[in-house]
Amino acid sequence: MKRDPLTHMGPPFGDMRQYASVRQMEFVDGPERGQRALMFSTGAGLDFMVLPDRSLDIGTLHHNGRQLAWMSPGGLVAPQYLQAESDGGFGFGRGFCGFLVTCGLTHIGAPGYGEPQHGRLPYSPARLTAYGEDFEAEVPMLYCEGDIRQVRYGAETLVLRRRIEAPVGQKLLRIHDRISNLGPGASPLELMYHFNLGNAAVNNTSRMELNARNCMDRLEAVEDHLPKAAIQLPCTDRSNAEFSIHSSDHKIAFSWASAQLPCLQFWRDLRPNVGVFSVEPRNFSPDRAPPELNPGESMDFGVTLLFETANP
Repeated sequence: MKRDPLTHMGPPFGDMRQYASVRQMEFVDGPERGQRALMFSTGAGLDFMVLPDRSLDIGTLHHNGRQLAWMSPGGLVAPQYLQAESDGGFGFGRGFCGFLVTCGLTHIGAPGYGEPQHGRLPYSPARLTAYGEDFEAEVPMLYCEGDIRQVRYGAETLVLRRRIEAPVGQKLLRIHDRISNLGPGASPLELMYHFNLGNAAVNNTSRMELNARNCMDRLEAVEDHLPKAAIQLPCTDRSNAEFSIHSSDHKIAFSWASAQLPCLQFWRDLRPNVGVFSVEPRNFSPDRAPPELNPGESMDFGVTLLFETANP
């Protein structure tokens, strides 16, 4: 007997996309104009936007109708209006916005070594290879797939192949990445997932845990001084690392393989009219050299996110 992908809603009638869907749209106004967006709705209170023209990163993300992503006043600027080398290499800040910005692939952090802030991957257009709904799967699934290339003749030739999936009827999303070296020489590999949360997700009522242990003091409601320096914590005491944010009405849990992402970095800017808290798993600690990827080699990475209601 065919399985009902949304058993809590009863038998399906009509178009299955009324229960859960991935729909492609395009921005038509302002600095966001001209870029594609994939709108995911799992049918369980998790709705988020994937941006193929911004490295298949995640723009808005709503849980039970509340926006958890941090949004800059500049908006989700289309990549054609951004230049990584502008502002003395700090052009990243002109487009910094949304739930996820992926940093790399040969540099993360402040500008240096001929690289702009957080490297050349952010805001790079992807080739979208597939997207849609698979209601026939054992676990009905929403998904998208694509690849982003970072290539310079005589230097790196790296390809990030990404799949994002969200089970129908659940409050869960998974990011699967495979980075391959298609060039003739070895290349350093630096990768950081820059998850950016707004006040609805993290505030002065929130408790934060890494591998079930408290890892940070409660935040002040507003901090008038300059942004805090980034904090790095090792997360290799378990094979699977878990960082969770517990607030009065919800829990957000991030999990990943610690062998892939052995360091967790935090950064925040809680000044008035800013209010961003960033959760940043990365593939090496600052006191170590990044790994090298040899020609023909690939490395896999992934992060799973689960959203729960504290008082259902």
